[in-house]
Amino acid sequence: MNFESLVHSINAVHEPLQAQAAHAVNLALTARNWLIGYYIVEFEQHGEDRAAYGEKLLKNLEIRVKKKGLTERRFREFRRLYSVYPQLGVEVVGYLSNSALVIRRTSAESPETTGWMLPAKMLFNRISYSNLNLISMIEDPVKRAFYEIENIKGCWSNRELDRQISSLYFERSGLSKNKAALSAMMKQQAVQLTPADVLHEPVALEFLGLEKKEKWTENDLEEAIVSHLKDFLLEMGNGFCFEFRQKRILIDQDYFKADLIFYHRILKCHIIVDVKIDRFHHEYASQMNTYPNYYKYQVMRPDDNPPVGILLCTGKGDTLVKYATAGLDQNIFVQKYMVSLPSVDDLTTYVADETQK
Repeated sequence: MNFESLVHSINAVHEPLQAQAAHAVNLALTARNWLIGYYIVEFEQHGEDRAAYGEKLLKNLEIRVKKKGLTERRFREFRRLYSVYPQLGVEVVGYLSNSALVIRRTSAESPETTGWMLPAKMLFNRISYSNLNLISMIEDPVKRAFYEIENIKGCWSNRELDRQISSLYFERSGLSKNKAALSAMMKQQAVQLTPADVLHEPVALEFLGLEKKEKWTENDLEEAIVSHLKDFLLEMGNGFCFEFRQKRILIDQDYFKADLIFYHRILKCHIIVDVKIDRFHHEYASQMNTYPNYYKYQVMRPDDNPPVGILLCTGKGDTLVKYATAGLDQNIFVQKYMVSLPSVDDLTTYVADETQK
């Protein structure tokens, strides 16, 4: 044995065993969280003293349990996990069969299922808990199944899954003629899950009439949204006057681009619209505040009213928006938009086919 063979031997031992440990940790985490969610739902439905707690149940649990990580927010996540994935009970019971933990009601082992539920074994063994938690937030069962399938195929990290959801991969897939090509491209570009990821894890816009292309990228979707948003606002009338698209703004030595600039002749102010193919992040508020301030100091006339900024994101947390925009002098509005697909038939067929594989 020389030094290089020693290095090779250590890597050969470390990597598969680390992956095995990460998988074991993930299975235990999913089982525990699902089971806690099950117990909470059981208590809410059948608990003898449930009326005494009502809406404060989860907060009282946090106070009494006193375990790190078991907070009111987490209990809410666990309850949702059970409600969305009741079929996991079969796998959880099997996983815990050698322990003292039991599920007291056998109906949990064989719940009613729908055509959009992937096999419990696949969900339990192939999707990390953090990703199951993220997917469980999706209300549309077809959309949820789509991300389950793509997550399994791409072995996505939690950050990658979050990026794909925020960038409207499901909607882009519905707009793409060649879904397989788009899926292959996403798989090639995606950041995959590694054992370390597990072990170290601490306005509806229905007016869009989008043409189908071979593959819809994030830039394509942003371009289409900005184009149709301009047309939509102009069709509204009532004072909207279009001025610029992708307006270049020079501040100090740096150029910035605002997606759409309007002047409203009734409100007598400029309206700056910026579109993000992502959910709201706190830094977007600062960026959005910059554009109205530029217009306030460099463009606004004495008889104008202060500019208005409209930030469109694929999703937003109301609390984060409140904290991020508090204290800003400008009129900043953050809105959530959704892309309305021409049809969901293609996506429905795609998901149904994939669930049979």
